[in-house]
Amino acid sequence: MVLEVWLPKQLLKQGSSKFDMPASSDFASASCRGCRNGISVGARTKFEGSYGMRKRPKPHPVPHPVPHPVARATTAIAGLDAPVEVRRHPGARRMTLRVSRTKRAVIVTIPFSCKVEEADSFVNRHLDWVLDRLGTVPDPVPFKDGAALPLRGVFHVVRFAATKAQGPLVTRIADPGAGPVLEVAGHPSHASRHLMRWLAEEARHDLEERVAFHALRLGLQAKRIAVRDQSSRWGSCSTTGVLSFSWRLVLAPPPVLDYVAAHEVAHLAEMNHGPRFWALVRQTCPEMGAAKQWLVAYGTGLHRYGPQA
Repeated sequence: MVLEVWLPKQLLKQGSSKFDMPASSDFASASCRGCRNGISVGARTKFEGSYGMRKRPKPHPVPHPVPHPVARATTAIAGLDAPVEVRRHPGARRMTLRVSRTKRAVIVTIPFSCKVEEADSFVNRHLDWVLDRLGTVPDPVPFKDGAALPLRGVFHVVRFAATKAQGPLVTRIADPGAGPVLEVAGHPSHASRHLMRWLAEEARHDLEERVAFHALRLGLQAKRIAVRDQSSRWGSCSTTGVLSFSWRLVLAPPPVLDYVAAHEVAHLAEMNHGPRFWALVRQTCPEMGAAKQWLVAYGTGLHRYGPQA
């Protein structure tokens, strides 16, 4: 640490051992380099020359920040009915292409130096490959009158009742002709949103019950539970003890939701996927193997259902 002090020449005499310095900042100034609080005590003090005066150095010009290119952008390709998402990644050295089955979208990852137009050309050159992969993605199933969607592993027919929502927004009905029915009250323009809200609440109810069960069994405690519309993972556990889950778990058979709840509860003790973590999951959910296999085989298909699927 170097402390530099500038003093007016008229206040100092060559060889003088004492001097008086006015308190005004017009006559004295100091600067500390590398000091967090503005004042620092260094190992040594440095005066320029022999009680001489040094000119204050000119401050270095601050360069204007160079704006980074947009990290994400969405574009459209002629002949392609799926959105194309362009992502810039600082570690990317070449362009890569993949098809997201959960989003039913084409994702192009490019280096920061590339332009969006280059991504368009890249997709066009591999359009046949993209169309072939999109052909294997299940068609979306939006929430609309007459749609069929699973609830806890059992398919139900959605029926918009077009009645005033004086009671429950959604009612489960056993129709001998149509099978299980989810009757949604309210105006048809709001029915999709009502059904989405009801499914999220059903998922929260099931998850809170299973999380409490597994937490008690393992001697752990979650801070709170969040139910979200997330497509990249079925559940997650934060370092603060918040467990987050996808609402679509309520569409799967109950053992699958139970396994994901046990999985995230175990992360409260082990924030990894090591042997001790899996031992905890197996301890509280012995039938985890079948649920894992179900998610691998059919989990992606649950993302086809949604308000705007």
